[in-house]
Parts: sequence; structure tokens; C-alpha cells
Amino acid sequence: MHETDVVVVGAGISGLVAARELTARGHDVVVLEARDRVGGRTLNAELPGTAGGVVELGGQWVGPGQTRVLGLLGELGIGTFRTYDQGQHLVDFGGRIARRHEAVPRLGPIAMADVALAWRELGRAVGRIPVEAPWTAPHAARLDAQTFATWLRRHCRTTAGRRFFHGLTRAVFAAEPGELSALWAQFYFASAGGLDPVVSTTGGAQQDRVVGGSQRLAQELAAGLGDRVRTGTAVRTIVSGSGGVTVEGIRARRVVLAVPPTLIAGIGFDPPLPGARQAMLQRLPHGSVIKVNVVYDEPFWRRDGLSGQAVSERRAVSMVFDNTPPDGTPGVLAGFVEGHAALAAGALSPAERRERVLADLAAYFGPGARRCVAYLEHDWVADPWSRGCYGAYGAPGALTRFGPQLRTPSGLIHWAGAETAVHWAGYLDGAVESGRRAAGEVDAALRSGTRRPSEVS
Repeated sequence: MHETDVVVVGAGISGLVAARELTARGHDVVVLEARDRVGGRTLNAELPGTAGGVVELGGQWVGPGQTRVLGLLGELGIGTFRTYDQGQHLVDFGGRIARRHEAVPRLGPIAMADVALAWRELGRAVGRIPVEAPWTAPHAARLDAQTFATWLRRHCRTTAGRRFFHGLTRAVFAAEPGELSALWAQFYFASAGGLDPVVSTTGGAQQDRVVGGSQRLAQELAAGLGDRVRTGTAVRTIVSGSGGVTVEGIRARRVVLAVPPTLIAGIGFDPPLPGARQAMLQRLPHGSVIKVNVVYDEPFWRRDGLSGQAVSERRAVSMVFDNTPPDGTPGVLAGFVEGHAALAAGALSPAERRERVLADLAAYFGPGARRCVAYLEHDWVADPWSRGCYGAYGAPGALTRFGPQLRTPSGLIHWAGAETAVHWAGYLDGAVESGRRAAGEVDAALRSGTRRPSEVS
């Protein structure tokens, strides 16, 4: 039986960061990954017709204030470049598509005032959330007992205003506002420093892309770890005892579990996880999203003075970005099918889904959007080792009843993953933070005198 100090389960960003930190501190580490690749919810795809060009089918953006991931990219010598954000955006709202300098619909004066007041009130509420312990926020119990949809009904008076915020919720969480807790929504915005950083391109979370694609970060981390990373190894059982932990024939002193919450139910724990931990995991579902990249000979929309960005309250492809490589060719539009629309689209055949996507892009950008040279997609709900994206969200009651369980070790098992982050929860930056935090916990535990499994058996 192989022995090591730490087994890290999951070779996404958080797991690989944890392994890198622990290795740097002198500990023996093995990383087990079920997929045949590293990267988790980051995924590059080859861009047809280019020499090594890629586009991202998973998480891709970084932005100002995300100091952890930006610093790590710098350490690894990986550059970034700006998301194309020049020209007018297309906004589909109220049955018509309008060109706008900001991705905000043109509403009547009453609806605009309603949105502004609700936005201000939401910003104030977000500012009162302590990100380290949101369950201690003022009125936390009341907020966590209601859905975000309920909160919006109380603070947004017009139908148009509510439709605006419902669309924003799908874009941020890939879920419907009636599915997540109002407290979780406010914590999520607070962890990013407010509303504006989350929804903005320039100056916000969507400002920059990674040279070579975002999965390159995981690939470089894994390369530095060498044969410590074992792909194609699904973890089915974790057995803890006085002699340490056994994970798929490997005995270790500690385990870092860095996998999406929805997958933890597929692991058999002996002894079982604490009841509060299991109850919390049942209240952390994932959003639903299908991401597509549609490739053209050139970014034709730029000639029309368009940014390539589009949003809609009613179309299956509810959000679009220009995903063209930094040299400007070929042209690429990245589209997102989110929330209930993703579940409906997932039930279609690939040909039907492609037709629906192209029809929506043509509605935005004209008939030229149908004349693509390649079509790439990834259904993250159907992905067996993710079961959803962009990340997990808390259902009502999750934070106030079980919030402290998010990061508290369960015996010899420590928890990582972007959902456990304090800052930029759900983002690449949050994944880096969580990996470092878990590594610090494990390092402190190992240095406290815990012996190797063989020394106590």
C-alpha cells in the first residue's frame, strides 16, 4: 500500500494549488483526479483553423481585485489580455433588441427609477455582509429563510424591474432567483467586493482572459507537480481511522477534498460524514449552463460597431461575449444558455440545440451569424464530474444552519473548492484562495505532531 502525507482529491485549480503549497512546505502529496485531464471546470478546446489556438469551454475570466489568481499567473509566467469591449452592446428586453453603450435595457422612467432604487438597496445590503461569516450578518436568519426572488419582489415594484434582476441572476448564478437564498446571493456579491465588479467587463470580473486559455493555469500547476498527479482515478471510498486515511489504496495522514459539492454524495465515507456536513451538502446545488463557442472567418460584428456582447431576458442564449483570440482572427462568439433554459436545451438533440443557438445569434447579429465555420459546446450539467456550473449556490437555510461547516475539517478531511472561498467565491480567484487555506490547515496539522500511518499501525 502506497503511503504519503496528503491525498488531494480533485485536480481543479483549488486542488492543484493546495498540492503545490503543501509540496513547497516539504510534504509528500498525491493528487487523484477522476477525469483524464486536469482543470476541473476550466476547459480549453482547440480552435479550428489555427496553429495551437484555443477557446475556453469553461470558466475563463479574471479581473481587477483578483490578486491571488493574477499573482499566480504571474509566478507561472502566464499572461493575460483584455476581453474585447469596444462598440455598442445588444440588449434584448421587452420584445425588442436595442443597441446600447451599456448592457442595460432602455426602460421607462418609472421602471428605471425602480431598478435604480432596488440596485442601491441591494448594494447597501451587500455592504453589511461579513464575508468570513455571512450567517452572522444583520437579519441573516430572515434573509436566509427567503429566496432571492422573494427579496426582489419586496424591493422591486415594477414587472420590468423584476425581469431585469431575474436576468441578472441567471447571468451570475446560472440559476433562477427562486432557487437560491437571498443571504447567499448577497454573500456572493459581497465576496466580490460589490455588485459592479461582478457584472462589469472593463473594470470588472470579465475584463481579462488568459493567454493560452484558462485551463493552462491548471496544466502548468500539474506540470510542476509531475507524477504526483494521477488522472483517470475516481475516488469511491475514503476510510478514516486512528492510523490515518485510506483513499483508493493510498494511506495518508490527511485528505484535501477539492471536488464540486454535488459529487461528494458519490463517495463512500467510513465513518460517515457528520450529519451537519451531509445536510449542508444537500443544500448546495449547482447552476445549470451550456457554454458554446461559435467560430467565424472574422469577427464581422466589429465592422458594424458592435462589441459582440449581448444579453436577453427571453432567448435561450441569454448572454454573449466576443471570444476572439488576441490577434483578431478567427472571430469567435461565446454564448451561454443558463438556468431553466439550459435544462431545456440539454434535452434537445445536438443538431436541434445548434440550430437554436444559431437562430438566437442571428437575431442578435444578423443572418451572417448563421454562417459559422465551427461550433463547439459543453453541457456542464451533463458533465459527470461537475454536474453543473458556474458553481454551487446555497438554498434557503443553508448558510444560517450549516454555514460554519463550509470550511471546518471533518476529522482528517479538509475542504477546498471555489465555493468555500471568502473572497471571489465561485471564481478562479476563490479557487486559489481556498486551495491555499486548505493547505495551511493541513500543514499546521501535520506539524503539530501527527505521525505517518505506518508509525501508528
